[in-house]
Amino acid sequence: MNETEIIETARQALLIAIQIGAPILLVGLVVGVSVALLQALTQIQEVTLVFVPKILAILLAMFFFLPFMMKALVVFTETLADRIIGLQ
Repeated sequence: MNETEIIETARQALLIAIQIGAPILLVGLVVGVSVALLQALTQIQEVTLVFVPKILAILLAMFFFLPFMMKALVVFTETLADRIIGLQ
């Protein structure tokens, strides 16, 4: 592998990491902001109230997005293995 192929592989790895992490992070962000808004509207100032809904939402999102995440990782791994052995 030359320098350009290494840079391209690193770029693809970063894009895969973003594709895999973004849905989970966005769900956590939306739930966190929603609970914070609810706390602000009702004037409930409990710090730990955010954690339970956020953990449940993230677990559900991981369960829902797991097939997509695994498919993306498998395709990337197969492409990387092909590049290593020189098929592409």
